[in-house]
Amino acid sequence: MSRSDRSPLLLAGLLAAASTAHFTAPRRFDHIVPRSLPGPPRAWTYASGAAELALAAGVALPQTRRVAALAAAAFFVGVFPANVKMAVDWRRRPAPQQAAAWGRLPLQLPLVLWARGVAKGAESAS
Repeated sequence: MSRSDRSPLLLAGLLAAASTAHFTAPRRFDHIVPRSLPGPPRAWTYASGAAELALAAGVALPQTRRVAALAAAAFFVGVFPANVKMAVDWRRRPAPQQAAAWGRLPLQLPLVLWARGVAKGAESAS
């Protein structure tokens, strides 16, 4: 299997793993839901987990890959405020945790670019 064939499946796997974490350990995600969002944080945790699962399925299937990958790129941009909130909230935690929280922020860009690349690959494959 070539790298271009593996890339969508790896992205789908990442999204599925993140989705699973939202349902198996929701408390970890509840506290990073921005307070400005209406409703309980747990609802947003589950909604984002369900969205990640749907995106994973869409990216895994060649027929829906392009649209799902573009939606995944938008999703990665959309969850950026939660990652910023986490970094700000963790500023008094031990240094390794602070580093992890701040380190997540620049990782969003490669995720967005990866999802866009998968979408472009799906477009050229059709």
